[in-house]
Amino acid sequence: MNDSKLKIKKKVKKHIPKDWLCELRILYRLSVETFHDIKRTGIVNLVIITTMAAILTIFGSFFRSAMSISSFAKELGNVLEISVYLKQGSDANVVKKRVKEFSHVESVSIVPKETSWVNLKREMDLPDMENPLPDTLHVKVDKPENIEEVFKNVKQLKSVEDMSYAQDLAKKIEALNRIVNTITVFVVIIMGMLTITIINNTIQLVIQSRKDEIEIMRLMGVSNWYIRFPLIMQGAFYGFSGALIAVLPLNVVQNGLNNVHQFFMVPSPLYAQSIVIAIMFTMAILFGAGGSFLCIKKHLQV
Repeated sequence: MNDSKLKIKKKVKKHIPKDWLCELRILYRLSVETFHDIKRTGIVNLVIITTMAAILTIFGSFFRSAMSISSFAKELGNVLEISVYLKQGSDANVVKKRVKEFSHVESVSIVPKETSWVNLKREMDLPDMENPLPDTLHVKVDKPENIEEVFKNVKQLKSVEDMSYAQDLAKKIEALNRIVNTITVFVVIIMGMLTITIINNTIQLVIQSRKDEIEIMRLMGVSNWYIRFPLIMQGAFYGFSGALIAVLPLNVVQNGLNNVHQFFMVPSPLYAQSIVIAIMFTMAILFGAGGSFLCIKKHLQV
């Protein structure tokens, strides 16, 4: 019986024309409620937004710095090459083709022993003697963290006499990338926790101040979302306002990092500032609205 009534209700609802003007009036009313809630909070708004701006500035600065450090690490990694010394009588072109088949190998160049010998004689005063140097391959790897894997694969080739690369530098670059990524994740977690805590406490005060008004609305049968929406929007407003203020100090950080990139002649990450700002605004609004939503669920049974 109940199922049949529900089906009839759905069918009837489908044929009822939507009153868009009414929905716009409701949206306008909810926006007005949000504005009144923010106004009621008073001077506390300034404290919350300033605190949010400080948290977001720290996050944005760390995130932007992490992008630059990764860029420097990548640039250093691109310079890293594995030097492969071939056995006498080995065909360098055949070995080159074999090495290029390995995964993570970006490029392979051949340095003939004659070229190496001429360069060495130019740098050092050597007596006339037979060229003792082998043919050499310079293997460039796509990422610093993959250099060890490529090294082991190439070393297994029978034509290879010896190999070398800046192992310590490669390990330091890999460790630096890992540390930067860990710190960035840690900062995001801390930012999220602080933001949600601040918003939670603020919305709790708003709920307490509007307790009687909310109770009356519930008794009148007002929709739960009509009660929730202004509070969620208030949290999102704090996040947006904090991010807007945080853009100013973030520009100073951006200019400073650009100067560092120019000094070391390392290209700055593409669209770095735009990416950081977009992520900062998105996270600020989501954390702000999320903090409000969690508080509503905890302190307001609607």
